Amino acid sequence: MKRVSLNALMLGVVSLWSGAALADEVQVAVAANFAGPFQKIAASFATDTGHKAVAITGSTGKFYTQIKEGAPFEVLLAADDETPRKLEDEGLAVKGQHFTYAKGKLVLWSSKAGVVDDKGEVLSKGGFARLALANPKLAPYGAAGVETLKALGLYDAVAPKIVQGDNIAQTYQFVSTGNADVGFVALSQVAQPDKPLVGSWWVVPAKLYTPILQDAALLKKGEANAAASALLKYLKGDKAKVIIKSYGYEL
Repeated sequence: MKRVSLNALMLGVVSLWSGAALADEVQVAVAANFAGPFQKIAASFATDTGHKAVAITGSTGKFYTQIKEGAPFEVLLAADDETPRKLEDEGLAVKGQHFTYAKGKLVLWSSKAGVVDDKGEVLSKGGFARLALANPKLAPYGAAGVETLKALGLYDAVAPKIVQGDNIAQTYQFVSTGNADVGFVALSQVAQPDKPLVGSWWVVPAKLYTPILQDAALLKKGEANAAASALLKYLKGDKAKVIIKSYGYEL
């Protein structure tokens, strides 16, 4: 009896040691629009693999500059598909590893009910003082907002009312705090599965802007990190896909 107990104890010790030895940490640059779903994915990833994903959120354009300057990111979850390709071409990401983890949707949103109609006609009627959008040079959702205004022939008329956020998170903050009446943000920020929808919104038809394909990249600094490869594999799995879809993204 004593021998069985000792064996079981030793097996438990070995198991714990093995888990600790296999667990690792990965530094992830996450596009601001994906902050909510990534928080849930990282928690699920940690439970299932033992690895820890540490996220820094921001604009894809700024991440690109930081990575070129040597930032210690190992995985990039961009808000576009252009930046991962550029990083691969420039030798800063592992060739052939990037893939689309989500397709984003643009929404015109107001934190107040009755401001934005379901056809976006508020843009042409001009019943607002400020329209927020993310810096189009740094954030794909900002660029999509500008594309939409130009496709509707409204950009010149609306331009004096535009206030720019550094990224989509700041843009959302402008609208949520009332510093802007309306704003172009990501649907994932408005349609959060664990929060009630607030205000009024118009999901911008996809034909009005270039598809927002959000690609992941394995950066050179993460090439030898097992947790980095495991995270990218996890993003392609069913659990991650369920979370991503719950925030309104397409796959």
